[in-house]
Amino acid sequence: MSAAKQSDYRLLDSQLRALLADETDALAISANFVGLLFNNMENINWLGIYVTRGETLVLGPFQGQPACVRIPFGRGVCGAAAATRLTQLVHDVHDFPGHIACDPVSRSEIVIPLIIDDKLIGVFDVDSPTVGRFSTDDQAGLELLCRSFLAALPAGTTTQFI
Repeated sequence: MSAAKQSDYRLLDSQLRALLADETDALAISANFVGLLFNNMENINWLGIYVTRGETLVLGPFQGQPACVRIPFGRGVCGAAAATRLTQLVHDVHDFPGHIACDPVSRSEIVIPLIIDDKLIGVFDVDSPTVGRFSTDDQAGLELLCRSFLAALPAGTTTQFI
């Protein structure tokens, strides 16, 4: 990771940890996680969490235009991340088979599975109107932030966390 990006993500991670430090409610933690990142990342148009409900992802806290409410595992970028439990880094969403265009302005996307105790509790999704907005540096930084978010959730948080 470039030194500048690493520094930016470390600073954002410190801010996130401080913001979430004394909170015990999973919904409040999730909302502040989303709000902080949306307001501190450049060139994005949507950022949020989809929570696991059986084999479906359901819209959780987010910032941006109204979004798709339910996404089956395996469908679109979010569904692929849920099904594979692997981060999906998509340079151009128009090249992703089965992409779901909730916001037609979005052109690139990164989706990170949120896993606690080997259970998928949801996915973290970020969209940009710019092709190629997200790099492997962004992936590493956002995965760090997701780990801090997950660590802040109350003990015993499961797939029904919100």
